[in-house]
Amino acid sequence: MGPWRCLLLLLPLLAPALRAQQQQFMEYVERRITLLEERISQWHDQSSRYSTELRDFKNQVLGMLEAAEKEREALRAEAEGAAVRVDRLEREVDYLETQNPAPPCVEVDETLMDKQVATAKQRKNEKYTKLTDCSDTIASVRAMKILKRFGSASGLWTKDAAGTSEKIYVFDGTANDTVYVFPRMREFTLFSATRKAARIKLPYPWVGTGHLVYDGHLYYIRQQGLSFQVIKFNLANKTVVDSSVFPAEEQIPVFGLSPSTYIEVSADEEGLWAIYATKEDEKNMCLAKLDPASLDIEQMWDTPCPRENAEGAFVVCGALHVVYNTRLPSRARVQCVFDVSGTLAPEDASLVYFPKRYGSHASLKYSPRERQIYAWDDGYQIIYRMEMKKKLEV
Repeated sequence: MGPWRCLLLLLPLLAPALRAQQQQFMEYVERRITLLEERISQWHDQSSRYSTELRDFKNQVLGMLEAAEKEREALRAEAEGAAVRVDRLEREVDYLETQNPAPPCVEVDETLMDKQVATAKQRKNEKYTKLTDCSDTIASVRAMKILKRFGSASGLWTKDAAGTSEKIYVFDGTANDTVYVFPRMREFTLFSATRKAARIKLPYPWVGTGHLVYDGHLYYIRQQGLSFQVIKFNLANKTVVDSSVFPAEEQIPVFGLSPSTYIEVSADEEGLWAIYATKEDEKNMCLAKLDPASLDIEQMWDTPCPRENAEGAFVVCGALHVVYNTRLPSRARVQCVFDVSGTLAPEDASLVYFPKRYGSHASLKYSPRERQIYAWDDGYQIIYRMEMKKKLEV
């Protein structure tokens, strides 16, 4: 019997087994397909649920954002309203300060003033008897620091030249009546808005940039017609302590490059000084020693320092230092020194140059306590730190 015949005989016996295996395989495939369909259906349900939750979460977030935006707008409106109220309150405070009656100006006693002028003229150009042992003079500008830009092109900023207060006093412009006061240098440097500063409303407007804060008092210049007054103003109680008509006739601007300044009040280790000019000697400057208590002129000098191309001046240890420039701004320089005690000869003084800067110095305020100068240059506030030498070593 051949192999093919045996295979034919076995086929009827194997057919049921093959059909059974085929049936099992088909059932297995159907179960796997059913399981896959169930998983697809489950994934679809979960995906639909997640989509619904995501949509609900998105709507919730949008609602929260809308509520936050409304709250932000409400806070902004409240802040603007608060700013308006603060500005209104500041104006009301300024108004109340102006309503407080300041002591009346001291009436000028013509006889007394004539006597004071006569006494000062008798001592005119005499050698000055120094009150201190200060014998320093400026050798050079050691460092320059630009603090910020604040206000108009002309103005002045300073500390109290005699006290220990860290307050910064800012005079914006050459004709105004409001002084800004910052508590410290940090506040003045960081904040540009005047809202951060206290305001002092003066009873009379100032003229020029020759004012000074000294020992808790503001000494500032007021113009009345053709004459000029030195006003002594107490910064603590906001009242005028004293006033005096400056005893000089036919005054003219003291600095050729600063036409608004007629009197420059300066402070040094010796006390208060006034720098001015008159038509009597219109080419050069004059210097006077002031009594800070009574505003009397103690002594007067004619100096050899010319007004032409001068932009500012200050006094150090009894020596007048005049800063010159050109009408086209270049490097400012101390080119004239006049020592009232006669210790320092003009030819022995150092020629001090200031770093090149923006325009022209509107004011230069020397601080004898810190040995530095507070300068106002085209709206920029600058500090010059000075290198000092003994007069005999120059």
